[in-house]
Amino acid sequence: MLRFVLAFLLLSGPALAATETAVVAGGCFWCVESDFESVPGVKSVVSGFTGGTVKNPTYKQVTKGGTGHYEAVEIRFDPAKISYGQIIDLFFRSVDPTDAGGQFCDRGDSYRTAIFVKDAAQRAAAEKAKADAMSALGRKIVTPIVNAGPFYKAEAYHQDYYKGNDLILTRRGPKRQSEAYKFYRDACGRDKRVKQLWGSAAAFTH
Repeated sequence: MLRFVLAFLLLSGPALAATETAVVAGGCFWCVESDFESVPGVKSVVSGFTGGTVKNPTYKQVTKGGTGHYEAVEIRFDPAKISYGQIIDLFFRSVDPTDAGGQFCDRGDSYRTAIFVKDAAQRAAAEKAKADAMSALGRKIVTPIVNAGPFYKAEAYHQDYYKGNDLILTRRGPKRQSEAYKFYRDACGRDKRVKQLWGSAAAFTH
């Protein structure tokens, strides 16, 4: 039995160690999920909620306010292909980290930016990325770096929303979910503002 356990650990250890996580809040989690799922080395991105006090919150509870939670994503990545610091560098250049009241057209506490770190190494990398972003912009960065707490996965319909094929009703009539997402992102001004702020360093702009 001991030999079997040791063999299992040897075989599974590298595979298990090959995945790390980063948790960030960047406004609408549909958009952050869409952005980071396109990054080489990222294995998966999950939309959810974190930073608050309510256990297993719903989307309606979080967006209504009072839970303390942010819309956030959990990014699982291969550190042999992309580092935590590179993830955070991309994050800063995909949001407006100078805005303390939300992101783009989405206003309120649940849409603020934040970085949730799990240990001293992540905090050091996040602090460096924040300092680099501040230097690049020449402006104050209001994105806080805080200790990670429980991350709650959002409802199933929020996962991979940007590529859904369901037919939904919008202000412009019935549209496929993926089409509605593109309309929302454009109308919200996300990419326009990121380009305006970051110029050629902007990440993920469509």
